[in-house]
Amino acid sequence: VQLQASGGGLVQAGGSLRLSCAASGSILSINDMGWYRQAPGKQRESVAALGGGGSTYYADSVKGRFTISRDNSKNTVYLQMNSLKPEDTAVYYCAALGVFTKGSPNANTYWGQGTLVTVSS
Repeated sequence: VQLQASGGGLVQAGGSLRLSCAASGSILSINDMGWYRQAPGKQRESVAALGGGGSTYYADSVKGRFTISRDNSKNTVYLQMNSLKPEDTAVYYCAALGVFTKGSPNANTYWGQGTLVTVSS
């Protein structure tokens, strides 16, 4: 299973970006998909997550500004980021959790390669 993230870039404060992450491979189902970020010198943190049943999680720092969505038919998760702030600058990683694949009875977690978001003041 591979996760390919895209959509990062440089944006001014107050601007918007949309991240995408597509999972590919012999996927039968994915339970949760989410976004994490890691700023320089800081630990990776959870930003937003979307469960297979539709439940959502947002970090307090992004509530009201970021929206997570997914297209199950494409095994793709999106993160719409509005009203961006310089403190949102980080490498953003997508993750697929609880992934069942053909030929395996176990669910695994997979990570994308990361996409850099830089917000200038």
